[in-house]
Amino acid sequence: QVQLVESGGGLVQPGGSLTLSCVASGFAFSNYDMSWYRQAPGKERELVAIITSVGVGGIRNYVDSVKGRFTISRDNAKNMVYLQMNSLKPEDTAVYYCDARRLFMNYWGQGTQVTVSS
Repeated sequence: QVQLVESGGGLVQPGGSLTLSCVASGFAFSNYDMSWYRQAPGKERELVAIITSVGVGGIRNYVDSVKGRFTISRDNAKNMVYLQMNSLKPEDTAVYYCDARRLFMNYWGQGTQVTVSS
């Protein structure tokens, strides 16, 4: 049974930091490109960061709005992907989803809420 379970969300003040975690099971994690998406109220789901299954440690890419503030990483031995979020802004408020893709296969989790507010 495929599962992606996110954790680490919460309420944080502007300028603060959070680290999101996602643990995967039920598929060959190391063969999948892993991503974090987010969806804010009234907005479409947005790709935030991706780390590929190829390349030493994976190839990373980010949406422009988080470049320099967010870092995606993965640990294939633990079947986990992380999103380190620094210098958080109110506009980062959203539900964050972990996503796994390979060829025609796509899995995602239930999401974790991140709220940036003073």
